[in-house]
Amino acid sequence: MTNHHRLEFRGIRKSYGAMAVLDDISLRVDDGEFVTIVGPSGAGKSTILKLLTGTEKADGGHILFDGKSLSESAASFAFMPQCDALMPWSRIIDNTTLGLRVHGMERKAARAVVAPLFEPFGLAGFERHFPSQLSGGMRQRAALLRTVVQKHDMLLLDEPFGALDALTRTQMQEWLQTMWSDHRWTALLITHDVREAVFLSDRIYVLSPRPARIIREIRVPLPRPRKLSDLADPAVRDIETEILDTLLHQPNCQKPR
Repeated sequence: MTNHHRLEFRGIRKSYGAMAVLDDISLRVDDGEFVTIVGPSGAGKSTILKLLTGTEKADGGHILFDGKSLSESAASFAFMPQCDALMPWSRIIDNTTLGLRVHGMERKAARAVVAPLFEPFGLAGFERHFPSQLSGGMRQRAALLRTVVQKHDMLLLDEPFGALDALTRTQMQEWLQTMWSDHRWTALLITHDVREAVFLSDRIYVLSPRPARIIREIRVPLPRPRKLSDLADPAVRDIETEILDTLLHQPNCQKPR
């Protein structure tokens, strides 16, 4: 059994010209864990995901996956952005198989892989619909199906429900929590929604304003599976208050809980 964390940042720094964005970021995500990063707008949350997907490179520090440098490991990340990025001219069955097809799988074989997942993802009967014929929540479920069916090592979520209305967003949070409990994906979520972070996460990292540092690490003690009614628990309200207080008052040191 390995002693390595699945994903680990050690002292990561990143600047764009004279503007420092990330300053000495150190964090970890263990196998099967759901970890969230929250922070002020513009703090560099999405930059962290860009470092993982390879669209940006760190100026200093180390990123490890399964104990190896990310540049030397065979790690692959399934990335779900803020928008669903579905192709409007393709039916949902073809949108959800896109990643498999890009990696060389034949159309018939890709459809056979995806087909059994339409029911648990709440999309049964909509396989031949176009994206414009689906609600926002259904489009996001289709996007997540397209993402996870590729069976990458880790799921990266960049505010995936940010564009949804409040009711649909809440429904999607509950749905994602259920799906995660069933599948135990290793996941890293970026969000500015404190309640979403508490409801979905095992642990939460709180960032300072730019240049971002981790100023708090909070473990969420709620048992799983979780229900929306759990958000009324006084312990949950205490965690939300702690995060908001941290964001508003910005202590000068990282304080694990």
